[in-house]
Amino acid sequence: MTISKNAATAAEPGSHSPFEVFRVFLKLGLTSFGGPIAHLGYFRDELVVRRRWIDEAGYADLVALCQFLPGPASSQVGFALGVLRGNGLLGGLAAWLAFTMPSALILFAFALGASGFSGPVAAGFLHGLKLVAVAVVAQAIWGMARTLTPDPQRGAIALMAIFIVTFIGGSFAQIGAIALGGAAGLWLCRQEGAVLSGHLRFPVSRRRGAVSLLLFAVLLVALPVVVSATGIQGLALFDAFYRSGALVFGGGHVVLPLLQAEVVAPGWVTNEAFLAGYGAAQAVPGPLFTFAAYLGAVMEPAPNGWVGASIALVGILLPGVLLVYGMLPFWDTLRLRSWAQAVMRGTNAAVVGILGAALYNPVWTSAVNAPRDFALALGGFLLLTVWKAPPWTVVVALTATAMALHLI
Repeated sequence: MTISKNAATAAEPGSHSPFEVFRVFLKLGLTSFGGPIAHLGYFRDELVVRRRWIDEAGYADLVALCQFLPGPASSQVGFALGVLRGNGLLGGLAAWLAFTMPSALILFAFALGASGFSGPVAAGFLHGLKLVAVAVVAQAIWGMARTLTPDPQRGAIALMAIFIVTFIGGSFAQIGAIALGGAAGLWLCRQEGAVLSGHLRFPVSRRRGAVSLLLFAVLLVALPVVVSATGIQGLALFDAFYRSGALVFGGGHVVLPLLQAEVVAPGWVTNEAFLAGYGAAQAVPGPLFTFAAYLGAVMEPAPNGWVGASIALVGILLPGVLLVYGMLPFWDTLRLRSWAQAVMRGTNAAVVGILGAALYNPVWTSAVNAPRDFALALGGFLLLTVWKAPPWTVVVALTATAMALHLI
């Protein structure tokens, strides 16, 4: 498919106020249910069709950039549109804050109330949230496998990632699986892609882009070194979430195994609390990455509460923002390179394998303890995949049923 130069040119940057950007994205942050793919649809309806901030082809190119990079794609697209409309970094930050804060505050409130929630009804509610996590992760794997592993080569890469993560375990195994997936993609996944032309014009200079990319790399490399030397828990918390946000390819659900390795394995958060929060995150609007605010709030070692929530939320979202801001002035050149496309095919296939391993442990092993648990999880999966039910309705259905069963 050839995209003409005129069609692929985004709307010119304007001198519009960041307050306008904040107002529009606050509405989206309060109403965008359904996960990253649904968020991109909401953005298109509101900002491409209705408000005409950017044209169709420019929006498609922007989505392609954010899917190419690690991080939460919908939040990155929103940030980039804020940069475009708000004429720079302040506009991007306004979009990021408005889209993120509603769900972050809801999950923070859930974290505060969860500790005092006890009894059979509470046990049933929390168990229902774990079963929601089974259904949602299974749906994510189902959809991603069909799209990202459509041939034997990428299927083999996904299987390799499953073996690595299962037999080695930990965050380093996940990083290694992603790296090996990219290398295998460079070897196995070169193919003819779409012919692209045109360009996106954003008010970001190459110098600022380079500084942003350098800052991303320095933080990724230096933070573990500083944490090892100082042992400061607040810095260790920021480092754990920053690395998770920097390595999430393929959508928000992939953050589950990365965060589980970072916060459950060292004993900062119990596996039960982790899965309950992940289930609750399915019922709120906005980006799934705001699950980090919940985790930061329920941490056992301080900082926790609102301080821990703030550190975790900024840590997990910062790398995606730095990457997309840094790549905006360079994307036109990179997206035409066949080797870059091949690396991403292999990386995305590895992501499917990592998420597949996470479906078994910790999601399945912690939630499915009896035949009726399996029946409820399967029912939730069918609601999502066959009847296309919104995730929040699945949360309501499974938690209500689980509470009723715990009272019997």
